[in-house]
Amino acid sequence: MKTVYLDCFSGISGNMFVGMLLQAGVPFEAFKTAMNSLGLDGYSFVFEPVSKLGIQAVYYNVQLDSEHAHVEQGHHDHDDLQQHQNEMVDMTGHHHHHAHRGLPEIMEIINNSPMPAGVKEKSLAVFQELAQAEAKVHGVPVEEIHFHEVGAVDCILDIVGTVWGLDYLGIEQIGSSPLHVGSGFVRCAHGVMPVPAPATAELLCGIPYYSTDVKGELVTPTGAALVKTLASYIGPHPQSFVHEKTAYGAGTKNLAIPNVVRGFLGTADKWQLR
Repeated sequence: MKTVYLDCFSGISGNMFVGMLLQAGVPFEAFKTAMNSLGLDGYSFVFEPVSKLGIQAVYYNVQLDSEHAHVEQGHHDHDDLQQHQNEMVDMTGHHHHHAHRGLPEIMEIINNSPMPAGVKEKSLAVFQELAQAEAKVHGVPVEEIHFHEVGAVDCILDIVGTVWGLDYLGIEQIGSSPLHVGSGFVRCAHGVMPVPAPATAELLCGIPYYSTDVKGELVTPTGAALVKTLASYIGPHPQSFVHEKTAYGAGTKNLAIPNVVRGFLGTADKWQLR
């Protein structure tokens, strides 16, 4: 089976996952065409080679065409002020500078797109995981969750883009190392929270992870949801897996360690479900 194993020694986020897939062989022009078919507007893509402590990686992100784009550009980086990714639910009724999208609207956007059926199904499953985590953290029904950050354009593109990129490469199974979540505290819409922040911690239920003295949030809710939904194996690099290619996706922040997620791509027998 065509396989990718994620080495998350510096955590994982949606844009890092997409960047890794772009370096692994997903053509950027084909990616843009596919993402534009979702019918979203008000954004442009950032796509550039970067060096993270000597490791050549692809940096991908979504830049919103708004006065707040300078804030949004940090949406999926490993910033210790991850206000956008940590507390995603809006139950206040207040107006924010982000688009408000509930799960039904996100489902409609994805279902009405020309994406392959498998891409739609897996993308919706990731959003369902996010909604369930938020609902549990905040004590409200899933249908009342409104994603004023996670449902914004950039996160939809990150999630659908990841699933589409995996499909483009023909990846049949995904594995992951235990996740390095970082340490310290993060400022959220609801105040200062410990790393991992509540929504991320909920998504990490059943997933092995660890902390070190690297400060900041290294695993975003989007990254956690992608791994939880898509990975059939989470653990040490399987000794039987001999990879044929490596690829790196970069995060925005510069850390004491290379801020990249590494993908090992090759073929392997079917891994046992976790």
